[in-house]
Amino acid sequence: MRRTVFGDEHELFRGEFRRFAEAEIAPKVAEWNRNGRTDPETWRRAGEAGFLGVMAPEEYGGAGADYKFSAVIHEELARVRGHALMLSLHSDICMPYLIHFGTEDQKRRYLAETIRGDLILAIAMTEPGAGSDLAGIQTRAIRDGDHYVLNGAKTFISNGQIANLVIVAVKTDPDAEPAHRGISLLLVDGGTPGFERGRNLEKLGLKGQDTSELFFNDCRVPTDNLLGQEGQGFKMMMSQLPQERLSIADASIAACRRSLDDTIAYVKERRAFGQNIAAFQNTQFKLAELATAVEVGQAFCDKLIDAHSRGEDITTEVSMAKWWMTDLQKRVSSECLQLHGGYGFMSEVPISDDYADAAVQSIYAGSNEIMKVIIARRLGLE
Repeated sequence: MRRTVFGDEHELFRGEFRRFAEAEIAPKVAEWNRNGRTDPETWRRAGEAGFLGVMAPEEYGGAGADYKFSAVIHEELARVRGHALMLSLHSDICMPYLIHFGTEDQKRRYLAETIRGDLILAIAMTEPGAGSDLAGIQTRAIRDGDHYVLNGAKTFISNGQIANLVIVAVKTDPDAEPAHRGISLLLVDGGTPGFERGRNLEKLGLKGQDTSELFFNDCRVPTDNLLGQEGQGFKMMMSQLPQERLSIADASIAACRRSLDDTIAYVKERRAFGQNIAAFQNTQFKLAELATAVEVGQAFCDKLIDAHSRGEDITTEVSMAKWWMTDLQKRVSSECLQLHGGYGFMSEVPISDDYADAAVQSIYAGSNEIMKVIIARRLGLE
């Protein structure tokens, strides 16, 4: 069934990005997985081709496009299993902080470079003792003249090794009540003295995407690098989370479709007991169930993509989509791996990566348990 959420211009863009992904991304996925990180040149090539910051204003080098163009990128990256190149983190999660809350000076200093791919972005929220409970962060930034002195540690930071501009959530007022009113956001350049990168953490999945510890030891950050106003950090982060969660939901359903397509092709070729395993009723029923779930999920995702592009508040619905799509991704990858039999357990078979990569989807950007808390509250069940 033809999807109606995208117009002709979006599909033309899809064709352009698909060609880029097949030429510039797909051939490098195995190398990225071995190295534990992507390469700067691919980021620059993506920028040169106009695939970074498509929603950014034209005056800074962006395309001024709607969210649907970003959704196309998420889907096509999933198609080539290019999760390591976290374009959505850079363009749709981090860059909007600069666009919506940055001063004119900050935009002039940073936006054009991020759109070109010369600056790679990351956002540092999570700490060893604070994940979903963002109000509990302990990293401090105490003002000293025209600088903040930053001390603390972050962990599980995506793009942590390759980013050269990091949005860091800090406590500028450690005594604030409630605690979230003391949180601010600082732009920290990668070469700032006192800013150190720790290990590139070894993970179950997303092998090619660098995930790091970050440390700040008397790191002096100019007050000009304060994003928005002091004490507004928590509010700013909450305002950007719906788009982040929609990006994850959309990428999850696209990953489900890729796993399903590969598995359908496999069962048509694989023979057991004198026939293709596609002929077994168990195989047929399993794949029929998964195909149905993917179509249902896609319809919901498309509805939210459309609503978000119109500027509607989708906080409740995107919380539903985030937990449901990521749980579905885990189910689809698990069932599809099972249908691959022993081959599914082999690292050289892509479904094994799908299975491992799916695990984190229900954890980051707010765990699925947090999504259900949000839904319950908005249903008046507090």
